[in-house]
Amino acid sequence: MIRMATIGTSMITGRFIAAAAGVPAVAVTTAYSRDADRAARFAAEMSLPASSSDLDGLLSSPDIDAVYIGSPNGVHAEQAEAVIAAGKHVLVEKPAVPTEAQFIRLAEAASDAGVILLEAMRNCYDPALDAIGDLLPELGVLRRASLAYCQRSARYDKVLAGERVNIFDPALAGGALFDLGVYPIAAMLRLFGEPVRVLSASVPIPGGADGAGAALAIYDGLVVDLSYSKITASDRVNEIQGESGTLTFDHVAEPTSATLSLLDGTVTEHTFDGPANNMVHEIRRFAELVAGENDPTADHERTLATLRIVEQIRAAV
Repeated sequence: MIRMATIGTSMITGRFIAAAAGVPAVAVTTAYSRDADRAARFAAEMSLPASSSDLDGLLSSPDIDAVYIGSPNGVHAEQAEAVIAAGKHVLVEKPAVPTEAQFIRLAEAASDAGVILLEAMRNCYDPALDAIGDLLPELGVLRRASLAYCQRSARYDKVLAGERVNIFDPALAGGALFDLGVYPIAAMLRLFGEPVRVLSASVPIPGGADGAGAALAIYDGLVVDLSYSKITASDRVNEIQGESGTLTFDHVAEPTSATLSLLDGTVTEHTFDGPANNMVHEIRRFAELVAGENDPTADHERTLATLRIVEQIRAAV
């Protein structure tokens, strides 16, 4: 049994705790926050037996084997370093860190310490995305794809009112690219591999963060457009076009259905059964790695590839 603590009290941490309840190899026991009252309230809300506001004490506890980090993006690296230095395994919510160089340093530190480091990028571990990939040969030569995640944040209104909000704070690696754009990027890499080059543009908002953006990933014979936004909403489907047909699917972060339409008139509907909370898959993978059943090298390469694309997009805008 992997005994886990959480850092952060956001919605995503709550989703993680709920998903972990469906993984027998994991038991989340403790909620950490710098604010003791907040930690206690969150632990009570999540039905956890313990809370803590003492990070050093938490990390030195023999009753904790691993830590999930769901705090603001900009503090992931510092917290992950502390967890690794304490000899604990660490599952870091996406984006694990803002840059490729930072993740390389974390991965090296984890290897030296003999602990597991994994980025919690849920669509990377969802079997539904594998099923979509299995359908692609039916499309013939792939030529174009369009992947998107656009969801207006309720907290954008606070930004417009002049308030400082963590998820829109550039100093904390906030903004649309880090929060939502990484999902279509990760899906693209999983389905098509790494592109030759990337072009991009973004929409800045008060405070300097990117509220929305778009990128064009260029492959040999294939172009993929990526769009993401935290200031607008969209119900558009994701689409992959080949010379023999088109595949559409619903949510880039948690696909549940797809439609394959071939040029010969054949149309087939596909549904992907799975848990309501697809964070379960990344937690299972983490548990496998901690148990020594697999090597995290391929997982790290996926994270590094995503961060390379992120850095190309940020450099262009």
